[in-house]
Amino acid sequence: MNPHLRRRDFLKTATGLLTGVVVTGSPLVVIAPGRAWAIDLMAVTTAEAAALMAMARTIAPHDKLDDAAYAFVIQAIDANALRDYRLRKVIKEGIAALGPGFAKSAENNRVAVLKKIERSEFFETVRLKTLQVLYATPIAYAYFGYEGEVFSKGGYLQRGFNDLRWLPDVPLQDSGPMPI
Repeated sequence: MNPHLRRRDFLKTATGLLTGVVVTGSPLVVIAPGRAWAIDLMAVTTAEAAALMAMARTIAPHDKLDDAAYAFVIQAIDANALRDYRLRKVIKEGIAALGPGFAKSAENNRVAVLKKIERSEFFETVRLKTLQVLYATPIAYAYFGYEGEVFSKGGYLQRGFNDLRWLPDVPLQDSGPMPI
């Protein structure tokens, strides 16, 4: 140990490292953006989860959205499949129909495979769960710039009503009356 390292500095460093290790190894890592995420799988295998991840990313493609946001979708599908044997069978048979290389295949190949099964119960189940869960995650909120509900903060007229920075300003003569 460095004799010039003060106890206080040592504790700051050790606490930061320990916090990083604890957070990385905990379920909290799912909501933290970054390359590391983990979910407990109960009804599907890791390989099946990888296929579902590729499917969800193909259905709702956002190249820069972290995998952790899609992990919430996989977790929801897994939880539903655990509770419902018939759904678990649909999911497992559907994943098998995708083929063994689906998760690693190029996006245009995945699209072609999904187009063939888009009327199946499996596809509709995964598509619906993807849309329901993906866009309701805190990671997606941050990615898309959604700040959450504002009723408790005074409502949209006072906060967020005019925050559309990506649209050009409307000329004053075309804007109509101001709400307040």
